[in-house]
Formats: sequence, C-alpha cells, structure tokens
Amino acid sequence: MKFKIRQLEAFRAVSERGSITNAAAVLGVSQPAVSRLMSDFSQAVGFELFHRRRGMLEPTSDSRYLLSEVNRILDSLEHLDDLRRDIVERKGGHIRVACLPGFATSHLPRVLVKFLNEKPGVTVTLEPDRPERILEWIIGEQYDCGLTDGFNGHPAIHSQDLYLRTVCILPPGHPLKGKDHISPRDLASEKIIHTRRDSRFFHRLSRAFSEEKVEINSLVEVRQFTTACTMVAEGMGASIVSALDAEEYRKSGIIVRPFLPNIHHRLSILRPSSGAKSPVVLDFIDTFIQSLRPYIVVGPTTTTDS
Repeated sequence: MKFKIRQLEAFRAVSERGSITNAAAVLGVSQPAVSRLMSDFSQAVGFELFHRRRGMLEPTSDSRYLLSEVNRILDSLEHLDDLRRDIVERKGGHIRVACLPGFATSHLPRVLVKFLNEKPGVTVTLEPDRPERILEWIIGEQYDCGLTDGFNGHPAIHSQDLYLRTVCILPPGHPLKGKDHISPRDLASEKIIHTRRDSRFFHRLSRAFSEEKVEINSLVEVRQFTTACTMVAEGMGASIVSALDAEEYRKSGIIVRPFLPNIHHRLSILRPSSGAKSPVVLDFIDTFIQSLRPYIVVGPTTTTDS
C-alpha cells in the first residue's frame, strides 16, 4: 500500500479545517483536487475518513488514530526539508575530521571556533590519530576530511597538498639569538630534536646538513613538531619545525629564526574520492587553508591520488 505525500497533507488539512473548501484554500489547490485526494486516500486505507456533523467534516475514530501518525510523518518531512535547505545553503550538517594529534591541541581548535561561529547549524566530530589510521578512515569513508603529513597517494583518496615554510627554534636566551637566520653550520654543536628518520622531512633535513658537511647531533626523535617545540621551550636542544607550530609556542619564549636552506613541510588534506562532495566539508577545508596562508610557501596543489 502506497500513500502520496499530497494525500497526507490534504487529510491533515481537512481534519484541521473541517471542510474541503478551507483545506483547498490552505493547500492552494482546487476543491475538486482535494476531494479527489481524499477519495483516493480513503480507498487506500480502507475505511471512512470523515463524518459530517453540524455542517463540518470531523475525523472518524479510526481517522483520529491515523492522524497522529500522519502528523508525525509530515513533521519529519518538514524537518528533513529544513535540513536539506540548511545543507544547500551551507548552514547545517555534520562533518567528521581526522587530524594529527598536534593539530587537535593547537591550531585547529581556533579554526573550528571561527568556522562554527559562521555556521551555527553545523556540528563536528574531531578525532586525532597517527597518519596510518587517518588514511584507513578516509579510505573507508568513515571521516569526511583528514589532515595529515607523509601521504604517499592512494586511488581512493583525493588530496590537496600544502607546503609550509619551516624555521629553526632555540631555547630562550640561546647564544644564537642574535643571528638573522640559522644554517646547519650554526647547529654543528647543538643537540637536535627532529622528526622520525623514516619521514620525508627528516630526509630533506639530513640532506641540508650533509651538503654543508655537518652531522646531525641527534638527541630525540619525535613524531610531532609540537613535541619538539615543547622540549625546546623547556631548554632542551634545537629543532627545525614548521613555522605554524613554532608560532603556537612563540609565547613560551623560544627563539624563532628562518632556517636556510629552505626546507618545506608538506601537509595533506584528504577526502574520499568517491561519494558526494559536501558543500559544508568544502567550506571547512577552505577555512582551514585560509588559516594557513601566513605559513604557506606553495599550495594548495590538488590531485586525485597524490
């Protein structure tokens, strides 16, 4: 048994207004059209819908029982249409974002505050984890967007790559604070906190030191730039990190100087290649990219499989 939405709307209108004439005026259709809708609906349900009392149409006992469910269905459809309108107009929706742990505790919360203030109908799930896990989530379409580094490409993933400038950070009061920029030669006697040896960033950093015939005096190997920033702020070693992470820790008193030669840090914004492209997700990505403009050297570059 199939009902048409227009039949449900007509049934509710007649029940509330008490006549075909009044229902037709509310629905903006002709009286014969409402009469036909009621006749077809009565046939579909298999019982009489109304009886006439004092010149008005009143729902039968069976109709009153049915009316409560019809009201619930129509109210749900109206809510669904409101949600559709919010999504189309980019006012509502839910987005799921996976990110590196450092982002979840530093830069990203401020980006989300700005984004959610502009779109009060939107809600967000934010899940920090390691790059391998973020990759799994995006491939499985469990998350709408992933913010990671070290992405090497996958046919199920659409990526936008941003290249951020990097800087050298030193503990407060360090003797090198008077220099305009820092080179590998300046760090020859410094203990270095650096990213994992299997990362592309470490390979580029290692090459820069090798070209100046300087050996990296490794102290601590870390996964996140934020870890290096925290240790340097506590007076332990020197590090080369993204300018974005360094800025987050500048208030701690660390010394921030340009590092030469230039080494860029690649950050990837991931989305599932398949499925609809949510306008709200795209708006969030635009907001995130805009927040990084002061630190971007090259980007964003876009590929479907990196």
